[in-house]
Amino acid sequence: MTAIEFTYNISKVSKSLKPFAMRLTKDNDDANDLLQDTLLKAFTNREKYADGTNLKAWLYTIMKNTFITNYQRMVRKNTFIDESENLHYINSLENSTDNEAPSNFIMNDINRAVDSLEESFRTPFMMHYRGFKYHEIAERLRIPIGTVKNRIHIARKELKDKLYVYEHAF
Repeated sequence: MTAIEFTYNISKVSKSLKPFAMRLTKDNDDANDLLQDTLLKAFTNREKYADGTNLKAWLYTIMKNTFITNYQRMVRKNTFIDESENLHYINSLENSTDNEAPSNFIMNDINRAVDSLEESFRTPFMMHYRGFKYHEIAERLRIPIGTVKNRIHIARKELKDKLYVYEHAF
């Protein structure tokens, strides 16, 4: 694929990248920067793109990885190290203790919410949670795969409603 063809294909797909960038950054200016960085990386690495593969998925992967790298860079940049004689690391967790009470309360709430699901929803949900594939659940429960997907979806929705207090807690 020539550089012109590649650029044309990217320009067709790039419109769908902006909403994804907004979801990642939650800021219009940062989303525009992320989109620009993504397109620049895609263009400069166009020889790595294999013709016939999903260009959109390739671009989404570049964007996600760019966001993660930028985030990690920002965290490292904002880490303050006190270089005085005491050598106390402000951001160090070496000497901190962790109170497990909040996580215990949360796990208890999650377990109660899962236990309160109807059996027909709880069983496929828990099987999926434990790593079973949809078709394996369908075979074991002797129900159609569409029913399995629907029941897992409903279970997730009910759990989300029951555990709404934790949506923005952390």
